[in-house]
Amino acid sequence: MNNVFEFIDNEIEFLNENKPIGTHIKTGDIRKLSGKVFRMLPDQKIEHIIPLCERLLEERRWEKGVIAFDWANRVHKQYTKITYSVFYLWLKKYVRGWGDCDDFCTHAFGNLLLQYKELFTNVLEWTEDDDFWVRRASAVILIPSIMRNDFNRLKPFYIADRLMNDKHELVLKGYGWMLKSLSQINKEEVIDYLINNHENMPRISFRYAIEKMDKESHSFLMSL
Repeated sequence: MNNVFEFIDNEIEFLNENKPIGTHIKTGDIRKLSGKVFRMLPDQKIEHIIPLCERLLEERRWEKGVIAFDWANRVHKQYTKITYSVFYLWLKKYVRGWGDCDDFCTHAFGNLLLQYKELFTNVLEWTEDDDFWVRRASAVILIPSIMRNDFNRLKPFYIADRLMNDKHELVLKGYGWMLKSLSQINKEEVIDYLINNHENMPRISFRYAIEKMDKESHSFLMSL
């Protein structure tokens, strides 16, 4: 198995050496590499994949984080409720950037919540976590379920209520993004929520929430 990690190291080094001067490796190239290596793995059972992801995450390199979260998502059909404890540990231990947070929560972790909506009670507790990445995650993780219009047991407005005046800008943007996603599914409910809360909601969250609104609705809400 060490040969797999050596292969990943060599491929990342190749990408670094051949990228245009002054640029960074593209995330898309890392995802292509991730898929290529995943197909090489002889055992794709979740109990084998999770430790490999952990090993990648322990190196704390963004490229390997992308691969780890991608591999975890590729085995989403094998998730059980026990997977939650693993993913929550990763959230607390390894997510230290908005890219990590959003990638993990809109794919692997979001797919877990989509399958086991009873985990929403745990997610509600994240809104009070000292770590602002966990608080942002409490909103972002709902987006996959929302965009599939499969969130009947989830309560996005509860999350928005709890994060309403969070002290961190990235958390405010996070729940604004969640509301924006919800506006594409239940526009009128989001409009009503924004009307009722526009005096208390920070403008940055409000603006995010209305980004996908039609011109008439956008103009009306901005006038409040």
